Amino acid sequence: MPSEESAGSPQSPEPPRQVLADTVYEAIKAMVMDHEIAPEARVGIDALARTLAVSPTPVREALARLESDGLVVKRSQAGYRATALLTSQGLEELFDMRLLLEPEAAALAARHADEARLDRLEQLQESMRSLPGSGDRYAVYREFAALDQRFHETVAEAAGRPLLCDAVERLHSHLHIFRLSSIPGAGEPTHAEHDRIVRAILRRSPERAAAAMTDHLRSSLERQRGRRGRPA
Repeated sequence: MPSEESAGSPQSPEPPRQVLADTVYEAIKAMVMDHEIAPEARVGIDALARTLAVSPTPVREALARLESDGLVVKRSQAGYRATALLTSQGLEELFDMRLLLEPEAAALAARHADEARLDRLEQLQESMRSLPGSGDRYAVYREFAALDQRFHETVAEAAGRPLLCDAVERLHSHLHIFRLSSIPGAGEPTHAEHDRIVRAILRRSPERAAAAMTDHLRSSLERQRGRRGRPA
C-alpha cells in the first residue's frame, strides 16, 4: 500500500530528460553570452548545478555541447573555462575566413540548390523579419542570432559540398560575434543584405550570389568595427 505521505503529497512529474538538458544548456549559454560567466572564467559544475537547481549531470552535458559550440574549453585537470572574447585581430581573421568560404558557397548554392533548400532560405528570411536583431540581453535577440546562423549554414548546405559546409559550420562565427555584444539597428541592414543573397540564388546567378554574400560579410564586419567605443 502507498504510505500516507505518498498518497497525500503527489510529486510533480519531472520534465523529460531531453527537455531538462536543453533548458540547462540554454541557461548556461545565456550566462556565457551575457558575460554572467566572464570570458576565461572557470566554470564550476557544482556551482552551476546549485544555481540552476539541477543535478550535475545535465550541467556536464550542457558544457560538452558548449565546448562543441566553441563557447567553453575543457582543460586537463582544470575543468571548464569560458573561452576568451574575439580580439580585433581575431575578428578580422574570422571574417577573412568567411570571405574565403561563404561567397563560394553562395555561388555554388545558386547552381545546385534544390527546391527544399530554396524554400528553407525564404522561410528563414521571413521568420527573421519579426524578431529583434539586438538587445541588452541575449534572451532578447537569441532567436534572431540562431536564425541568422542557420541562414548562412543553409546557404552552405545548398552548395552541395559537404566539406565546405562543414568548414562554414565549424567557424561558429555568429556565436562569437554576438557574444561581443549586439549592435543596435543591425537587423534592418541584415534583412536587406540577406534578401539580395536569396534573390541571387533563386535567380540561379552564381556571380550575383557571390557578390551579395561578399557585400553582406564586408558590411557586417564594418558594423562590428563600429562597435568600438561601446561596452562589450
